[in-house]
Parts: sequence; structure tokens; C-alpha cells
Amino acid sequence: QVQLVESGGGLVLPGGSLRLSCAASGFTFSHYGMNWYRRAPGKEREWVAYIAPQGEPFLYADSVVGRFTIQRDDAKNTLYLEMKRLKPEDTAMYYCNKQGALANGPWGQGTQVTVSS
Repeated sequence: QVQLVESGGGLVLPGGSLRLSCAASGFTFSHYGMNWYRRAPGKEREWVAYIAPQGEPFLYADSVVGRFTIQRDDAKNTLYLEMKRLKPEDTAMYYCNKQGALANGPWGQGTQVTVSS
């Protein structure tokens, strides 16, 4: 079974930084592109970033380009999202998933990012 465990979220001030991690298991991690998503209260799930199995190409949503960096460590089966210059509108629950996953899941528990003064 696919298992995804997100971590690294927290409460930060505007302009701050966080590094999120996604520990993946139940599939051959190195063979799949990976994505980060987020969902804010009252909003639909939003795609944030993508990284290919080989690391390139990678893509970002317009709302985060230039501030977020997606990375992967295939030796650790782990996906990362480095977030800098965080804004209040980045506040959301952040999730990871493999490319080709069904919209219905499986999904992890997510990790909460709150940007507030």
C-alpha cells in the first residue's frame, strides 16, 4: 500500500521559511514523478509543485514560483519542499502524492503550515 507521511509544518511569521518532508513507501519512489499540493480552508486543493523521476523537468504553480523549491532524495524515498518568503496566503494543509495517483487517494495526513503574525 502507498503510504505518505508529511512533516515539517508549523507556525511561522510572514517572510519566514520552512522545509517540508514527505516520506514515501509502498511503491518504487525513484520511478515516479512527485507532487506537492495544498488545501486552505474553504478552498479546493491546489497543485503546488512537481518534480520528475530524473529531477528534471520540474514545475511550480504561479503563486509560489521563485519562492518554493521542490527536491527529492531517492536514496531516502523522501520528497522535500523548501519554502521561503512565506506569505499568509500560503497558509494551508500541505500534501504530497505520486504522479498518476487518483484524486481520491490514498493521501497522507498532511502537514499544517500557518503563516501569521
